[in-house]
Amino acid sequence: MYRDNTKKVNIGGRVIGGGSPVAIQSMTNTKTEDVAATAAQINALSKAGCDIIRCAVPTREAAAALSEIKKQIDIPLVADIHFDYKLAIAAMESGADKIRINPGNIGSVDRIRSVVDCAKERNIPIRVGVNSGSLEENLVEKYHGVTAQALVESALDKAHLIEDMGYDNLVISIKSADVMMCVHAHELIADKTDHPLHVGITESGTIISGNIKSALGLGIILNQGIGDTIRVSLTGDPLEEVKSAKIILRTLGLRKGGIEVVSCPTCGRTKIDLIGLANKVENMVADIPLDLKVAVMGCIVNGPGEAKEADIGIAGGKGEGILIKKGQVIKKVPEDELLDTLREELLHWK
Repeated sequence: MYRDNTKKVNIGGRVIGGGSPVAIQSMTNTKTEDVAATAAQINALSKAGCDIIRCAVPTREAAAALSEIKKQIDIPLVADIHFDYKLAIAAMESGADKIRINPGNIGSVDRIRSVVDCAKERNIPIRVGVNSGSLEENLVEKYHGVTAQALVESALDKAHLIEDMGYDNLVISIKSADVMMCVHAHELIADKTDHPLHVGITESGTIISGNIKSALGLGIILNQGIGDTIRVSLTGDPLEEVKSAKIILRTLGLRKGGIEVVSCPTCGRTKIDLIGLANKVENMVADIPLDLKVAVMGCIVNGPGEAKEADIGIAGGKGEGILIKKGQVIKKVPEDELLDTLREELLHWK
């Protein structure tokens, strides 16, 4: 598999590439200058399963804040830089574990070299990021538009530029809002580099559309053995990005652990608030460290049969429900006690 053949890169103690588990990334949406708010959000994301966090660094104050933020978090921090090479250097001096730049936006070769020299001195990885929206005009003209081939050429040109400066501690990212273009680009670049790849569908959209696009794109790419870190980019709470990423990896068999919730669709037999109950169960199990499948069913007639493949489950009837364990009905409880009954069983799981 491609994933086994990429180089290993150490990001603040978290190793990616070389067959390491696919790492989940997200990005804060707080003002990085606000240390307390940013650290609090990072810690919430870490608790939810985020492995690596990225923060925007648009100002000197944001770069300086990284050193204080680092003291309050326990996962690697990536500084996201656009245009100003001095901010990239300042972020590294403040303790960033990795920097994300697009060398094409940094400017002259001398400015890029200054960034590379600083990274080399501290052995800080550089993520070379290329987005379809910022592709160079000469490549757009060469390929008669934004294409997968153009994205790959752009990314490799930038990686080679940094390699020629004597540094190869790199991660490559090529992103597009066009799902199938993104898939094709990753298939192409996987044959052309052994640098680890950070994978995501950029500007994928809101919770619903963004999740669908990301699941399709990331699913196809990861299932081919391509990709060492991922971000599900959503217009929403970053916690939703982490939740979705965990489900994608677990569905593909790339991550174990955590409770998987399965639930039936609603139908005319449903006599409880199944939609609300399923969502409450999903939120409730997020902090329970078990590797189980939990079923939430809306019908006590078919519920036990449908829940047989789950380790434990609940099914509702009119004003009441049943607790099912390994396919067997254990007890019947009032509807308003179903959630608490399930949680108690999980907290005392044997």
